[in-house]
Amino acid sequence: MIFRARTVITNAGAPIEDGAVVIAGNRILAVGAFSEISTAHEGEMIDLGEQVLMPGLVNAHCHLDYTMMRRSINPQRSFTEWIIRINALKRSLDKDDYRAAIAKGFAELKQWGTTTVANIESFPELLPDMPAPPIRTWWFFEMIDVRHRLAGEETIAGMLDFFELHPGWLGGFGLSPHAPYTASGTLYELTSAAAEKMAMPVTTHVAESREEWDMFRHGRGELLGFMQKLGRWMFDKQIERTPLAHVAAHARLGPKWLLAHMNELDESDFALLAAMPQPPSVVHCPGSHRYFRHRAFPLAKLRSAGVNICLGTDSLASTLTLSMFDEMRILARQEPSLHPEEILKMATLNGALALGIDAGKITPGALADLIALPLTANEREVHAAVLENREPITWMMLNGEILSQ
Repeated sequence: MIFRARTVITNAGAPIEDGAVVIAGNRILAVGAFSEISTAHEGEMIDLGEQVLMPGLVNAHCHLDYTMMRRSINPQRSFTEWIIRINALKRSLDKDDYRAAIAKGFAELKQWGTTTVANIESFPELLPDMPAPPIRTWWFFEMIDVRHRLAGEETIAGMLDFFELHPGWLGGFGLSPHAPYTASGTLYELTSAAAEKMAMPVTTHVAESREEWDMFRHGRGELLGFMQKLGRWMFDKQIERTPLAHVAAHARLGPKWLLAHMNELDESDFALLAAMPQPPSVVHCPGSHRYFRHRAFPLAKLRSAGVNICLGTDSLASTLTLSMFDEMRILARQEPSLHPEEILKMATLNGALALGIDAGKITPGALADLIALPLTANEREVHAAVLENREPITWMMLNGEILSQ
């Protein structure tokens, strides 16, 4: 099939005016000017009209379990107080609540043009009875061992067994030791070994708050006190080690790792990343970052260290929507020197690169995950116009199939 649009954003060159994309199966066969495509290729032609055709959005960090928590937690005095509040809310919900939350979250992601999501799943026991996800989904199984001295190898083994039960789901599976303050060094070591054996991605929260920094860098602070009350065995606590250095000491970080947040870093952390032959990706969540009033995200220094930076929404317990358009606009305000084209790539191509999938671009051979939205701007302003979109997406293609909205 041939799809024509006023403008095609490929993420692999300049936007194509009066462009067309050829789809064969679930892949992109060709892209170019409509006059050239229509001459070189046969097939049914669908004219999308005065719209921009572009890659579907990739949400590289999301917690769909908490979709029902929108506006449930007012900004707290500290990150630790927020943890206490969300834990109390979680205890008040049951499996049916979480299943409904996940379904609602998927609907909102799809409404706003997300075709791929990296979802951290806190309750993997929900998945056996869950229908196939409506978009390409990477399920990262969250692991926490706060109250145990040793990480359970049987826990990871059970998770790996589950992965074989859903071969038809679009997307994949990964592991997610929650954060260095809730996952022991041993758990990071086991995760790293299992992920390498299975060629699976890993995501973890790292250096999110100043309290986490104080816990690991200085052995003090509110978060440390709270975790000790929960029974966290501090055998792996290293005074004067940054949270990132702590994780790197227990895991072989590389391109299959997605490090969420990374707000609290020092020069040794940037040097550590720059020295890696293939550093991990970093996921920035602008809305959540604003909610917690974190210090400025070190975007420029991370990019200088060769890090692939992508975007996510985090959960509705710390942001207002699951719209990646909102996240892009918040980032544009936080980083006014960034060109809209760069921001759009963070929400598409960079997230796909982090997950290791051939998407986030319109090039021959790439997955046919596309969206279209009305366009009134000229070619030079098209990326800025996309960031300003505030209307739900009404046309989406996933894996070569047009989805109803």
